[in-house]
Amino acid sequence: MAVADAWGRIVRWLSFYAPSTGSVLRTMADREDVVILEQEIGVELPDDLHDWWSVCGGTGNSAFAEIIPPFYTPHGPQGALDAFRVQRKLWADAWDTPECGPDAGSAGNSYHPLWVPFAFDGLGDALVVDLRPGPLRGCVLEWDHERAEANGPEWRSITEMLEQIATALEERTKVRHCRPETTTDGRIDWRTS
Repeated sequence: MAVADAWGRIVRWLSFYAPSTGSVLRTMADREDVVILEQEIGVELPDDLHDWWSVCGGTGNSAFAEIIPPFYTPHGPQGALDAFRVQRKLWADAWDTPECGPDAGSAGNSYHPLWVPFAFDGLGDALVVDLRPGPLRGCVLEWDHERAEANGPEWRSITEMLEQIATALEERTKVRHCRPETTTDGRIDWRTS
């Protein structure tokens, strides 16, 4: 399984180079939480998100573990559901008619009900899995809450994202526009360039 392999590479790297970051990660999500999330959003989640949540349950007490560049911490399914509900409440007036293209990966100027937030930055922005139909279904978008927009895909899938992060950590190379470094207290710190 590609997701479990990539995640294992990330966790191994964190245990050696950034143990403070790695220590706040939960090892797996409760399967029932995934079922509840799917029932509430009304569509099935991509297999790779299921796979990731089978080995990563987010962080305990919404602690920060910014493993996804430049500064995103993974949600478990309960955190994703809570964040989804917040967006639904904030965008209630436009929920049924979002200002977004119809296909996965297309831009949006309001939150779309088929975006599932799976990572947070603590300031309102999120990484979302795009569940709209089309060949890019399951791609990863970055939701900017201040601009109220999401542009094209950051990654084509959760799998691609995790594989690129694992490689960047192991080889100390860039992913997107960030290079991994570590702090003296054992945390990962993505430096933009």
